[in-house]
Amino acid sequence: MLVTLEGIDGSGKTTVWEALHDTYPDATFTREPTTSWYGDAVYRSIADDDADPLAELFLYTADHADHLSRLIEPALEAGDLVISDRYSDSRYAYQGATLEGVLADPVQYVMDVHRPFTIDPDLTIYFDLGPETAAERAGATNKFEHAEYLASVRENYERLLERDLDRFVRVDASRSPDAVLERVEDELESALESTAGE
Repeated sequence: MLVTLEGIDGSGKTTVWEALHDTYPDATFTREPTTSWYGDAVYRSIADDDADPLAELFLYTADHADHLSRLIEPALEAGDLVISDRYSDSRYAYQGATLEGVLADPVQYVMDVHRPFTIDPDLTIYFDLGPETAAERAGATNKFEHAEYLASVRENYERLLERDLDRFVRVDASRSPDAVLERVEDELESALESTAGE
């Protein structure tokens, strides 16, 4: 089962991802960007305010493709629970926002690029938080963490939720960390029970 955690920067998903290590010690935990050399290239691009947005998209896409073949596909074939902090939806939402004004329908374009090779998650937990609060939490340390940009990203996430209501679970990330973690654990337990019953 592939479970992904999504949300704008500062929404708290990484904190929950770290806490879930204790709840599911046998799961395969991973994240995007990865720690591979492809991921290193992505992080260099994030730090470059002048990076070309289309080139940046393909760096992220290369990292995702490698991530799938190197880690996710083998783990799923072995029957593991895989929990990823960010995945393809981050690309659709973030690069979709970065490419606004460059392409006619950037979210659809990015989805079309991924469609031939990506694996859809079984469950995506979306940490919903207002962009102002998120930017304050994140500290606006890079070009992707400013409120105005995060507002566009959040709009893209809303489009993704509307397209795939059965896969996404919305979690109110403005609640206390303990309450958010408890909700996520409940959703994960429910999804795993449903899968076991199939």
